[in-house]
Amino acid sequence: MPTIFTRIVNGEIPCHKIAEDDNYLAFLDITPLAEGHTLVIPKKEIDYIFDLDDEQLSGLMLFAKKIAPAISQAIPCRRIGVSVIGLEVPHAHVHLIPLNTMNDINFTREKLKPSQDELAKTAEKIRGCL
Repeated sequence: MPTIFTRIVNGEIPCHKIAEDDNYLAFLDITPLAEGHTLVIPKKEIDYIFDLDDEQLSGLMLFAKKIAPAISQAIPCRRIGVSVIGLEVPHAHVHLIPLNTMNDINFTREKLKPSQDELAKTAEKIRGCL
């Protein structure tokens, strides 16, 4: 059964897309830790990030590197934090999270609950900075 991320890649589930190319997709997390919290995934469904071959892993990180500056331009923050947890969805992914404090990347904190309209506006702001 395809993961939720594969279903997003296939267009079966909508997302607030930031950017994509033939191999990677970046979209907003719908339950973010902070405004602008973005997920970056390979389009190919591979469960564990360290099961990606070297080319896929480096490609994923280089794609994320292009997205991070746009997030920091659109969402005022001190840094863009990077997190790879890999337990939530069995599809390799990287979290890019705007940070002002160490606690901003604490996944045990209560998540934000933005509306679809708020997510759309955030995605538009970030895309405008690419």
